[in-house]
Amino acid sequence: MKEEGVIAAEPMNGGGGAYSYKNNSYYQRTGSGVVKEMIDEAILEKLDVNKLTCGGSNAFNIVDMGSSVGPNTFIAMQNLVEAVSRKYQAETPSTKHLLEFKVHFNDRCTNDFNTLFASLPLKRKYFAMGVPGTFHGRLFPKLSLHLAYTSYALQWLSRSPDRCLDKNSPAWNKGRIHYARAAKGVQDAYAAQLGEDMDVFLGARAEELVPGGMMVLIIPGVPDKIPPSRLPNSLIYELMGSVLVDMAKRGVISEHQVDSFNLPLYTISPGDIEAAMERNQCFDIERLEMMSTVKAIGRPMDWQSITKHIRAGLETIISKHFGSHIIDELFELLCEKTGDNFEALEATYMDKNQLLVILKRK
Repeated sequence: MKEEGVIAAEPMNGGGGAYSYKNNSYYQRTGSGVVKEMIDEAILEKLDVNKLTCGGSNAFNIVDMGSSVGPNTFIAMQNLVEAVSRKYQAETPSTKHLLEFKVHFNDRCTNDFNTLFASLPLKRKYFAMGVPGTFHGRLFPKLSLHLAYTSYALQWLSRSPDRCLDKNSPAWNKGRIHYARAAKGVQDAYAAQLGEDMDVFLGARAEELVPGGMMVLIIPGVPDKIPPSRLPNSLIYELMGSVLVDMAKRGVISEHQVDSFNLPLYTISPGDIEAAMERNQCFDIERLEMMSTVKAIGRPMDWQSITKHIRAGLETIISKHFGSHIIDELFELLCEKTGDNFEALEATYMDKNQLLVILKRK
């Protein structure tokens, strides 16, 4: 049973409507595109495909953890299949046996898998499978995966920190919905939850990946020693929190609902990854790099599209806690506030805003 007030992660908006993830994931797609050549290079230089598949089977297993509904996952999976195929052909130029790819699309059980599979590319070069369940735990049998991938999903915690609900705790987060501009006790509670979740995530993948297998993590990131208050999302979540507080004052929702709502989201730094790797000891870090996606976006950011992207990601989790009746009003008011504070929001955008982590199973 879910603990009262503890907020668990939820899937992105399904379907193909105006506020769906399918139509509002351009920034995430851009972020994945920025690192394509780096991933290709790592596969070419670090992945021994022939050795991984030398047991008599030509099946190569890939998983996208947090695949949502597309189209981003299809682009990423096709890129991985093509990169691994090129490496295999380079390693075994005389072979007559081609690799057969099994791509596993993973997301939470309530993800819109119908939309995902209805829009699968017809000319794909892989067998497609769905794997429902949270990646904060085991998803596959031991030693069954060759390549694990996740993009813009690992920032989701398994749950909000329960200490943020304790009125007698330094982590009590009254009137706020996130850690970024909150008291140090709240920030510490979130950091502790991230540590627990990373340990579970890496431990599960260590069991599922074959020795020599690779894992690629693309994560919204923050450079080490940058305070959470300087993150772009911190301002957006603060604005959303203020809208919810105003709605509580008007009786649309209750004050208790606001005080018991903490978004299970955490922006990860290179130091967070290094600390988790040090605890786990099952992977070698092949690449760990902060980079920019700002120039690659290629079009001016505006508060309307930003608000739509936020709605595509958070509508389900907000509806579950407050009720769906507040959604339109909440995001209309958030859009107005984002517009009023857009210069301040733009000022928070930093050059290094995305983290690429490439790991290899020992």
